[in-house]
Amino acid sequence: MRIRFALLVFALLTVPTAMIGLAQDGAYLALLGGRHTVFDESPDAFTHSISGYDESQTALFEQGDELFDRAYTAESGLGPLFNAVSCGSCHQQDGRGRPPAGFGETQAGLLIRFALHGRNGNQGHSHGNQHNQQQGNNQNKPVSEPDATYGGQLQDLALPGVPVEGNIHITYEEIRGAYADGTPYTLVMPHYEVVNLGYGGLDRDITFSPRVANQMTGLGLLEAISESTLFSFADPEDANQDGISGRPNMVLDYVTNSLAIGRFGWKSNQPNLLQQAAGAFNGDMGITSSLFPNENCTTLQANCLTAPDGVSSIEISDEELQAVALYSRSLAVPSRRNTDDPTTQRGETLFAEARCSACHIPSVDMGSHPTIPQIMPDTIHPYTDLLLHDMGPGLADGQVNFLATGSEWRTAPLWGIGLFETVNHHTNYLHDGRARNLEEAILWHDGEASASRTSFLMMSAADREALLAFLRSL
Repeated sequence: MRIRFALLVFALLTVPTAMIGLAQDGAYLALLGGRHTVFDESPDAFTHSISGYDESQTALFEQGDELFDRAYTAESGLGPLFNAVSCGSCHQQDGRGRPPAGFGETQAGLLIRFALHGRNGNQGHSHGNQHNQQQGNNQNKPVSEPDATYGGQLQDLALPGVPVEGNIHITYEEIRGAYADGTPYTLVMPHYEVVNLGYGGLDRDITFSPRVANQMTGLGLLEAISESTLFSFADPEDANQDGISGRPNMVLDYVTNSLAIGRFGWKSNQPNLLQQAAGAFNGDMGITSSLFPNENCTTLQANCLTAPDGVSSIEISDEELQAVALYSRSLAVPSRRNTDDPTTQRGETLFAEARCSACHIPSVDMGSHPTIPQIMPDTIHPYTDLLLHDMGPGLADGQVNFLATGSEWRTAPLWGIGLFETVNHHTNYLHDGRARNLEEAILWHDGEASASRTSFLMMSAADREALLAFLRSL
């Protein structure tokens, strides 16, 4: 178990005067997490807790930390079908997943969502094969229908005696282009095939939506942003005619059985971190809870249904689930770096001039967290509006989730983006990890971000490097 409370900023009085000035005048926004900023550039940068917890909260955080990193077994509820044995195996060091480096690699942090093209159903949740237990909920909010045999997510691991659902095979197609100054670039378009199917063929209309695991930093701060603030960012009809029409996703909260604004997940399809955690336990590890009490099997998977673990029961208690949720809410945000570097400062200006900041909003005023009093009103710098935006056909997965269309994605927060290589030893970005670096991530932007992409294409080599230096400073 890791105790991680060092190097934190709980009050501006503890921050050097020069750093306070940077944050207050808005020049460099060094305190990305406000009072919950951590000064650490090491591989442990994402693992620190916010400060100010009392003894009982500290104990709950430590319990959640242990549960997050615990390797589950059949005896502790794992399976029968699953993708990972622990939360930490996808979110290593509380960081980010990546596509598998080679065929047959598992637990790299890439999941495959299944949905039938052009068909709507009532799945209502992004994790796993939960369409069986969730039918009847949210009948008026269409989401793409899962596969009848395999459900809503490919499970590539299983307990002994239970066939895995299959394995994913990825090939890449090169796409070549050039900047306005003639400098060439190459992108790679992934193509997915499911092989070694364990329960018969997939529906011929199936679509694949690969998703890498997101980093865990600052989630509790995002949860504390008021719904009114998020709605104020929205412009669904593009009333100001700037080509950007972000809108919130309204999703089902299974605790209240009512609609709430989505904040988490690649399509903003989760309303809060408790539900996010319960869905991940069920969909990714086959561990049931009071929120999602059915095992992760479809009615056509006989071996899964009859496995020793394949019965309906509660495998993670409400207390344990609350501990994991508190842990997820408690991870602090690393500070910005290189804020006095002229190239980085130039890149920040270019970021704004290219209108990247229209979606990746630099400063957000958050309110109080509903369950954590230490998270109180503050200005944070997540570089996101948490809204849905059409990113064009190149990134589209064709899958509908509540209000999110097949080409819409949530604006990803950028805080911590420059530390992914240090923490997770890779530089794969976007929802499926196809971008091999930050430059490629920008070049994949399209749809509402097409004007920003064009601005980047028209920049000189020096300006492009300056913008990338700014991103690496976050």
